[in-house]
Amino acid sequence: MQLQNFDIDVFLRAHWQKKPLLIKNAWPAWDNPIEPDELAGLACEPQIESRLIAQAGATWSVENGPLPEARFGELGTKDWTLLVQAADHYVPEVAALIEPFSFIPNWRIDDVMVSYAADGGGVGPHFDQYDVFLIQGLGKRKWQIGAMCNSDTPMLPGSDLRQLAEFEPTDEWVLEPGDILYVPPRIAHNGTAIGDDCMTYSVGFRAPSRAELIADYCDDMLEHLDEDDRYGDPDLKLQSNPGEIPASAIDRLHKMLTDTMRDRAAFARWFGGYNSTRKYPDMEWTPQEPMPQRDIVAALSGGAPLYRNPASRFSFIRHGNTSLSLFVDGDHFDCSGDMVLFAEEICSRNTMHLSSEMLQSEAVTALIAKLYNKGSVEFGHDS
Repeated sequence: MQLQNFDIDVFLRAHWQKKPLLIKNAWPAWDNPIEPDELAGLACEPQIESRLIAQAGATWSVENGPLPEARFGELGTKDWTLLVQAADHYVPEVAALIEPFSFIPNWRIDDVMVSYAADGGGVGPHFDQYDVFLIQGLGKRKWQIGAMCNSDTPMLPGSDLRQLAEFEPTDEWVLEPGDILYVPPRIAHNGTAIGDDCMTYSVGFRAPSRAELIADYCDDMLEHLDEDDRYGDPDLKLQSNPGEIPASAIDRLHKMLTDTMRDRAAFARWFGGYNSTRKYPDMEWTPQEPMPQRDIVAALSGGAPLYRNPASRFSFIRHGNTSLSLFVDGDHFDCSGDMVLFAEEICSRNTMHLSSEMLQSEAVTALIAKLYNKGSVEFGHDS
């Protein structure tokens, strides 16, 4: 589904990571994908990340889920917000909201957070380190946009919400169901519910920091380094001062580090696994009983479509014209021949029907069996 009143080329050129954009009536026929009661039910589940945020005057409170069902009956009619993270993992209709934004590469997409707010509810003025599309689902919400922020921007002390100490709005809009507001990274913004039953869907994107990349990559490299690979100086010369670390030693030590860090193939393989790791890797998605490859082939041969688990992450890195590396939920699969076409298709869409050629490929069906038995794909009948 393509968005209405929206030009992708103009957006990427003029707005992406540059300036906010309001998109009015972006959906041909907007249909709110989850009811407020269903969202509250998700917040009661222990495996789902949720927060209840309330404001009383200048005081803010945050309760982390799971929330007891009775808690919702205790809330008033004003100044509170329920946030449920990664609702797309559990509700296919919410996951479908990601598809219209496929002009941004899949590896950059994080999840869809859903908020429900009573009149006046919000989380206060803040900024995010990533891009976000804010889709209005029910009711109305006033959005205010402020200045560009950074790590030196003053924050309210002691706030779990990372609220700005000062906020001066420069633009203001009221969003209604089917409207979208795009907010680039580090732009201050503040959303406030107007009236009852305000729901907003936040399609967020990942933007790993340099510190995160270096820390995780170094941890990965340490697991593969040889203990015997050590500094050596067989050409050592007598120094005039034994306390000096000479330039030749610094050069050799620096080369030990940079030669390892410059291995692009090793970095690509690490990043594919790092980036495809599930948002909640401890969540168990494997089927109750593993299924043999022959049974999976029989089901798919009968016309059953193959579905990607919405909680799973798929991406690939190409190696020339004949092979690629497929990354699924942190695991790596070398693909060539028939597997290349399968990997390209499963990474580009959430649902696919396999051709007879693919079903006759031992390599492809063996890969599908691995993905099914680790909970990354499933199959069923068209609804």
